[in-house]
Amino acid sequence: MNSYSYDRIGPGHDRPDLSKPRRAEPGEWPMFEAALAVVNRDVTATLPGQDALILMVAPSWQPLPASGIDRGLVHVAMPDGRWQGNAVNVFDVEEGDPPEPDDAMTALTLVAEAAQETVMELLWQVWPICREHKIGVHVRPAGTADDWCGGEAEPSDPVVWWCRGSRDGTGHDVCLVGELAATLPGKERRALRRGERKRDGGR
Repeated sequence: MNSYSYDRIGPGHDRPDLSKPRRAEPGEWPMFEAALAVVNRDVTATLPGQDALILMVAPSWQPLPASGIDRGLVHVAMPDGRWQGNAVNVFDVEEGDPPEPDDAMTALTLVAEAAQETVMELLWQVWPICREHKIGVHVRPAGTADDWCGGEAEPSDPVVWWCRGSRDGTGHDVCLVGELAATLPGKERRALRRGERKRDGGR
């Protein structure tokens, strides 16, 4: 499948209107899609009844690249297409930046941060929450110290939800992004698994 999937035309593939936001087509942004599938596991685990987040593509405000193809700005959105915050692909293609990150961990960091902003702003609630300290958590590379500054991570570092801890304590990794289900109490974990089995047709 061509990654410029909106260039496909023919029966069943009408050219979308690129002048307004649209839902990303499957396979159009593979790194971001894979990252969102991971983040959506946390959405399912911690926001009962909330449908999965989606990728929306809005027209770019940047000049057209040399290719003449505007791939648009990718946002993490609610199922109805609304989002809050910056696009996950604000890279300067003219300067040689890739349209998607070169590594999965960077893509996961960008998508998790965007998902968090969309959920918090549009659902009006803190998400996710550290169950131990009852406060919101943040996306970080695993094993970072309290005084960590962004940009110090290696592309291979796992991405976690990080909690700053209690007022007199130190910060800690809560879990890998995508693994919030493991932090749930046993009863909630079992209910989550039952729901997953129902969605999978009882398997």
